[in-house]
Amino acid sequence: MVFDTHLWIQSLLQRLPQLLPSSCALCGAGGAEAICKGCKTAYFGKPMARCRQCAAVLRGTGIEDGRCGDCVMLPPAFDATIAAIDYLPPADQLVLALKFGGRLALAPVLAQLQRDALLDQQAATTLPDWITAVPLGRRRLRERGFNQALEIAKPLARLLGLPLYPHLLQRRRETAAQSSLQRDERQANLREAFAVSPAFADTVRGRHVAVVDDVLTTGATLNEVAATLKRFGAARVTNLVFARTLHGHAKQ
Repeated sequence: MVFDTHLWIQSLLQRLPQLLPSSCALCGAGGAEAICKGCKTAYFGKPMARCRQCAAVLRGTGIEDGRCGDCVMLPPAFDATIAAIDYLPPADQLVLALKFGGRLALAPVLAQLQRDALLDQQAATTLPDWITAVPLGRRRLRERGFNQALEIAKPLARLLGLPLYPHLLQRRRETAAQSSLQRDERQANLREAFAVSPAFADTVRGRHVAVVDDVLTTGATLNEVAATLKRFGAARVTNLVFARTLHGHAKQ
């Protein structure tokens, strides 16, 4: 097979708009960065008081140990949650473009913002030993073609200099989409849906594991993941999420 340099260059030029960002993903302003400095300042430069356990914004409901009332009354299985931003326009478009638009080039952008949020709050939590991602079921992975949580976790692990174990967790069965269920149905939908892979059944004991996901809504999925890791002896579980919704209890 003869390699045609001209065709290769032509193909590369056609793909350059996808490979190199030419405008801000949020406001459309021209530039070399995926998110311009103005949008970073406007949407990601404002520290908020958040519940240390579920990352809900504290609006006069927090107590001395930094937890919201919900987490005090019904503590989730995870120990901490770090969120880069609230799930509100226009930042929610980054998640939607990655998750449903297949814009994988945004994954490192989200990872960078998550890393910044973690380092900003490092005084409240220690760096994890391992990083993993919430696994997708086979059917959904086949339909989407990728796991958005894992796509974020890959560059995040590199940025933090921590080992990534994408196969630490397994989905034991397919589950219905959480968004399609009522609150009281969500926990039953996820019960025993996850397991620690046999290769890690012994070595996960005593570890501080960070679990990456794109959005925390009610927290039911991350709660079940954390409960699974704790059953296998994990000492601590921290959620690293890009966005946190403004509603929903972080356990149910």
